[in-house]
Amino acid sequence: MPAISSVKALFFDVFGTLVDWRRGIAREAEHLLAPRGVSLDWLGFADAWRGEYQTGMEEVRSGAIPFSRLDVLHRRNLDRILPRFGLGHLDEATRNELTLAWHRLDAWSDVPSALMRLREKFLIAPVSNGNIALQVALARRNGFLWDAVLGAEIAGDYKPKPRVYLACAEALALPPAACMMIAAHSDDLAAAAACGLRTGHVARPDENGAGLGEHAPSVPVDLAAADFMRLADALLSHPA
Repeated sequence: MPAISSVKALFFDVFGTLVDWRRGIAREAEHLLAPRGVSLDWLGFADAWRGEYQTGMEEVRSGAIPFSRLDVLHRRNLDRILPRFGLGHLDEATRNELTLAWHRLDAWSDVPSALMRLREKFLIAPVSNGNIALQVALARRNGFLWDAVLGAEIAGDYKPKPRVYLACAEALALPPAACMMIAAHSDDLAAAAACGLRTGHVARPDENGAGLGEHAPSVPVDLAAADFMRLADALLSHPA
């Protein structure tokens, strides 16, 4: 496809697309809290915390609060949910350490090797709502060799606001049409396409639990793949 052949940079959503946030947060919460005598539905805890994700960012997107890094929003969201689990008594140090669970997530198994292959041909960068320190931690943990760390913090806003996608293209001195946004979330891709970016969907059917993720895009995309290896195969098969 000519549209894909013109792509110079690949932008990646991270939470859910590259890393398994649900099992990672459940694991880290159990690791930290179980020795303190806490027994919970750990996956339910992860779901509840993630459930506040859009609420926290919308406060920034709407202008209700100034831009705040996602680490700050994750901590605020944690404070919101702890009383639901009978954990309103947790001390400050424990809350801070728990917030850093988002820095210790593992990649889906098909991601690291596919990213290495794609980096041989394309510039690659995360375009995530996660802040730079968080993305650096995930990159070092999982061996992601980014050419740049882009996303919300450089734009001062959160996806799906147009400024996030456009600021990332500008950072690499590329027109939007030379950049492809890759995500497991159709709403992210629709917003990127509206800004002129090319789009690629990778299926994550179990992101939110068994069968509770996107099996296929619900919006038009330039490329769709069942996993990251097939996505890499498709992208690398097109001439530069």
